[in-house]
Amino acid sequence: MADVLDQGEVDALLAAVDAGGLDTPAATTGPRSGDVAPQKEIRTYDFKRPERVSKDQMRSLESIHDGFARNLGASLSGFLRTIIEVRVATIEQLTYSEFIHSLPNPTNFNLLSAEPLEGQMCLEISPLIIYPIIDRLLGGSSADMFIPQRPLTLIELRLVKRITDRALTCLTEVWSNLVEVKFELSEVESNPHLVQIVAPNEVVVVIGFEIKMNARVGTMSLCIPFNVIEPVMAKLATQGWLAYQRRATVEDRTEQITGLLNKAPLELVTYVAQTTITVRDLVALQPGDIIQTAKPADAELILQVRGKNKFAGVMGRHKDRSAFKITRKAQEDETL
Repeated sequence: MADVLDQGEVDALLAAVDAGGLDTPAATTGPRSGDVAPQKEIRTYDFKRPERVSKDQMRSLESIHDGFARNLGASLSGFLRTIIEVRVATIEQLTYSEFIHSLPNPTNFNLLSAEPLEGQMCLEISPLIIYPIIDRLLGGSSADMFIPQRPLTLIELRLVKRITDRALTCLTEVWSNLVEVKFELSEVESNPHLVQIVAPNEVVVVIGFEIKMNARVGTMSLCIPFNVIEPVMAKLATQGWLAYQRRATVEDRTEQITGLLNKAPLELVTYVAQTTITVRDLVALQPGDIIQTAKPADAELILQVRGKNKFAGVMGRHKDRSAFKITRKAQEDETL
């Protein structure tokens, strides 16, 4: 049953209305007895770490650098002649000060420029994986390698640059889908605390990668200040990025794969003729001896690629060098 007001409570309500202390419309339209007041969602906001990049934009950045991780893993696997796995481990927003204090010292700290974007980015590679890679380049197995706590020497920096150059090439390739940009190495430092590309409280997006080579595992971090990518933030919307992926045609992929395959080296071998001789004749061969074959002197020679017949042609000279002139395509079962 509803509560019944006594006379004192009625007089107090009337006095409050006359004094203007009670909002009568709100009182009449407010929640009735037994109604549950709507719950408001309360979120904690840290003014020292404002989130200036939306979740959709963070997902777009993660999608872009997933492709970068795959391309870099394939590039390093071919370069180091072993299986290299690279994957995106984390992506978060931090202040630049928090990012710097999370890094080891010394480390391999690379400053990157990305024209036409203004400002600089940072690419940090952990010593836990950079020294095993150097050992691999110098012919070691890096099985029981000790990780030294020292900056890289000049020779080691030259070797590491061959790794970072491949990383910058892969970054330029995946970012070209978003904006025409070219990544270049500006400077290399060993102490990250000596480098300040933005204010300590400035927001940066840090993308953490995990690099695995055999039993060795290390990390790589890409630090992107917000003010660098602010001009292209509108292009990082999830719908726009997915729309771009849908527009990528099969012809574009085919052209890209063909362009990469065109740079692959191949070994070409031209066979003059084939014959068989006895071991006695082979041992008795002297300079000036003539080996007679069943192939006519004016017959075409066969050029093989990786052990398979590809072209037929004739031998000659071109600019003081031996040359082979292709006349036709060779049959697969054509005799040498």
